[in-house]
Amino acid sequence: MNKAELVAAIASKTKTSRSQVEAYLEVTLSIIQKTVSKGEEVKLVGFGSFSKAERKAKTARNPKTGQAIQLPSTNVPRFKPGKEFKDIVK
Repeated sequence: MNKAELVAAIASKTKTSRSQVEAYLEVTLSIIQKTVSKGEEVKLVGFGSFSKAERKAKTARNPKTGQAIQLPSTNVPRFKPGKEFKDIVK
């Protein structure tokens, strides 16, 4: 399911216009992204948690040349699904 299909499904279930649903979805995603980028966690009970994690520096290899390269540490977003979400997927 892509974003357009998600918007259409939400609009259908809630009897709301697609443009309103898309606006709400954009705002929701923006708030989650800004909150996580500040290092705060966003918890949606039953669905999951979004957080910021640090990926440590490591040595990797260039697949073409085999040469070792050093990858710096970086921050990445993480998602941890909640129990209800896990149970539904099982």
